[in-house]
Parts: sequence; C-alpha cells; structure tokens
Amino acid sequence: MLANDYTLFKSTITGQLQRGFTLIETIIGIVVLSISFAIFTTLIYPLSEQSAEQVHQVRAAELGQSMINEILAKAFDENSDMSGGLYRCGDDINNDGVINTADGERACSVVLGNEEFGDRALFDDVDDYNDLVIDDIESSLGASDPLGNIYRGFKLRVNVINDSEYGATANANNFKAKRITVTVTTPQGFDFVFSVYKANF
Repeated sequence: MLANDYTLFKSTITGQLQRGFTLIETIIGIVVLSISFAIFTTLIYPLSEQSAEQVHQVRAAELGQSMINEILAKAFDENSDMSGGLYRCGDDINNDGVINTADGERACSVVLGNEEFGDRALFDDVDDYNDLVIDDIESSLGASDPLGNIYRGFKLRVNVINDSEYGATANANNFKAKRITVTVTTPQGFDFVFSVYKANF
C-alpha cells in the first residue's frame, strides 16, 4: 500500500516538474516584454540624445569662440596699418574734410570682401572673413591640424557688416566699427550664433 502511494506521489511530482508554459502564457509574456521594451526605449533614447546635444553645445561654443579670437586678432581693415600705426584708416589727419593719400591719410576699403584669394592662412583683416563658409572644420594651419576629428559634422559661417551705430544693421559708415557674426551649426542641425564688434583702433 505504501509502495503504491509512493509511486503515485512520485509520478505526480515528476509530471508537475516537466510541465512547461502553455502557448497562451508564452504569447502573454512576449506582449508584456515588448511593451516594457517600448517604454524603456521611449524613456532612454531622448535622454541619450539630450546628453549628446549638451556635448555639441559645448563644442559649438568652443568653436565659435576660437573663430572669434582668430578674427579679432586681425586688422580692422585692409587699409589699416597692420603694425598699429599712429593713424587709423578713415582718419582725416589735417582736418581738411578730404581723405588724401598725399597727406598720409588712407580711406577704409569700401567693399567687405576677401583680398587673399580665399587662402585663409593669408587673411590679415576682418573683411577677409566675410561670407566665409566652412563645411569641413580645420584651423588656419590647414589639413595637418586634427580639429576635423574633434568637430566632425560641425559647420561654420561668418558674416561681417559695417555697423557704426552698434545696432546690428549695416550702414554706410565703414571706418568706425564692424560687426562680426559667427554661426556654428551642430551635427543635429542646431545653430549657435556668436556676435562681436571690431572697432577701428
């Protein structure tokens, strides 16, 4: 009697241990798991994108500041004394109302443009940077500089206008101040705009 009870008990336990999931339980498990993954993905992906955006913001600020520093180190105008002379371009030295080269006076250039045939290594005044567009970032040192690897996917544009009234609008006075605007575009397509003035001194 005891042997039969033990055999029955053993077969019952063995049957319960070998029992697996039914098809319905498996399908329900897959649905719950897929919903969980969908929720985690929608929560985690934007966070990772935002963290990359913050890195891009920092790099855009670095890139914009370095370009502004490079431009501000140049002369105010092509006709300025590059070594920092006593008189500026556009100065009426003898106060006769006429800018005359015979008197040692020099008029500031009328056209904001590049006189160096696009060779950035030769840029010597602020005007040379007007309408500069850089899609492949490198420094003024050229391709030997590894900046392209650090700023991969970044783009940069420079705009220079005569702005003697410091009002962010162009005007005809070309010997008082120039407004330099540097726009850095991140790989995500966000524009960061940096502006600075270069005065004629």
